[in-house]
Amino acid sequence: MTKRETIFPAGRQALYDINKYSAAIRSGDLLFVSGQVGSRDDGSPEPDFKAQVELAFKNLEAVLKSAGAGLQDIVDVTTFHTDPQNQFETIMAVKNAVFPEKPYPNWTAVGVNWLAGFDFEIKVIARLPQEA
Repeated sequence: MTKRETIFPAGRQALYDINKYSAAIRSGDLLFVSGQVGSRDDGSPEPDFKAQVELAFKNLEAVLKSAGAGLQDIVDVTTFHTDPQNQFETIMAVKNAVFPEKPYPNWTAVGVNWLAGFDFEIKVIARLPQEA
């Protein structure tokens, strides 16, 4: 049986302890990352939507880095949007800057009506690089 290992980015474990979940779980060579939002250091939402999306990706990168991975290791993406029709253009611009070349990860976008004060959330599955 594969052992699960919790992953937390530096300086943010308290956020996860309060809400009783892990930033990510490593299982074998897969990393399952919990939904990341554009939260500022105090946990509040970044009010500017584009900056909130960019910060969500930055927070995602911090979790990946904590596990020894990067954006290039992502194989599956699920994003959640509170107003997909009006947010899509902004999200795509940020997403295309983060993933500028093939192979692109799988991507599923889901419209939702509540994200605890946020307007965008991203969760991913990544394959961890093999250690040399």
